[in-house]
Amino acid sequence: MTPTPTADVLISEVGPRDGLQSVKSTMPTADKLRWIDALHAAGVREIEVASFVPAKLLPQMADAAEVVRHAITLPGLTVMALVPNRRGAEAALAAGVHKLTMPVSASAAHSLANVRKTREEMVEEVRAISELCRERAPHVKLEAGISTAFGCTLQGLVPEDEVIALAVQCVQAGADESGLSDTVGYANPAQVRRLFRRLRAELGEHAGAAHMHNTRGLGLANCLAAYEEGVRTFDASLGGLGGCPYAPGASGNVVTEDLVFMFEASGIGTGIDLQQLIAARAPLIAGLPGEPVYGMTPEAGLPKGFTPATRHV
Repeated sequence: MTPTPTADVLISEVGPRDGLQSVKSTMPTADKLRWIDALHAAGVREIEVASFVPAKLLPQMADAAEVVRHAITLPGLTVMALVPNRRGAEAALAAGVHKLTMPVSASAAHSLANVRKTREEMVEEVRAISELCRERAPHVKLEAGISTAFGCTLQGLVPEDEVIALAVQCVQAGADESGLSDTVGYANPAQVRRLFRRLRAELGEHAGAAHMHNTRGLGLANCLAAYEEGVRTFDASLGGLGGCPYAPGASGNVVTEDLVFMFEASGIGTGIDLQQLIAARAPLIAGLPGEPVYGMTPEAGLPKGFTPATRHV
């Protein structure tokens, strides 16, 4: 996915999916819709709104189809959903999503824990879903996100050659793009530069987003390192909500508010209004009372005289 004409980078909000499925509470559907509306009003133009998985496994996502049907009415918004298999993809396409994301773990141990399939089986799922999209909805894009690309709490080190080879296999199987995810917060800037440089060299325009976690405080530094290697799409979660329930020790997606501030303060346009983005925390907090939210920028406020980035042409 490329940035919009009015932005230098695309901030892809994953809180309504990644964030909400990682907390024990279930946000009422009406609050989800208000939250998504507030994100859209702030200028967010890509949102992962749900995952299509059995409700008995993730009751937080039981209303996925209803959420998608609302989100696709918002002008200019790319509506994404995560799907682990063909059945989920069929349901997501029926609801009207614009883009599918699939988690394909570079860690053999994490793949079995997360989706109960081997890495090789997940590549075949990518192939099946790609064929499904071509048959039923050729306009829908498919991204294979390589999770645990920088390390795994279950397995430990994940060989970089295996990460890159898996991303290549996913694109060869039909994915439109493949990005790298720091699922458990192990990444450091030097590693991020190295892996994204290799990914972009192998995949070119098919190289996808950077999905970083702030588990060890390096989320923003890792995003900046990825930007310096040419990455232009970044996943983030409002309030830093989220983590991976099948990866012990994983917590804390990069905070959308802090990421937007970093880019805007650096003269890199996001197309997002920071004040309205911070205001979008209100429906999140109302829908999940008592759930902690994070973010340095919302706590400190914008600096006196702060001017957001102008449009770069």
